[in-house]
Amino acid sequence: MDNNLFFIYLLIVALSTYLIRAIPFSLITKKVTNKYIKSFLFYIPYTVLAAMTLPSALYVTGSIYSAIAGLSVALIVAIKKSNLTLVAVAACLGALIVEIILIF
Repeated sequence: MDNNLFFIYLLIVALSTYLIRAIPFSLITKKVTNKYIKSFLFYIPYTVLAAMTLPSALYVTGSIYSAIAGLSVALIVAIKKSNLTLVAVAACLGALIVEIILIF
């Protein structure tokens, strides 16, 4: 691919990405007051984060059983309001223990 074609593609992608973000921002001038829309918009970042991380969390180990164990341990520790480091360490240890059990 030559440079001219690359920069044309780059410009198209940059403009389309910018317009997707800029058009709603410029069209909505009033503050959102509807409580249902506000609650919907509040949970979007969590939903997107879960949709991106859950598949990779399930397929990161060699076995689906250890992945489910690690994810379950992480959920239990996170529900107990622990910090992120403790949740990550507990999830790794849970997955490791199940992997060791599956080897033997």
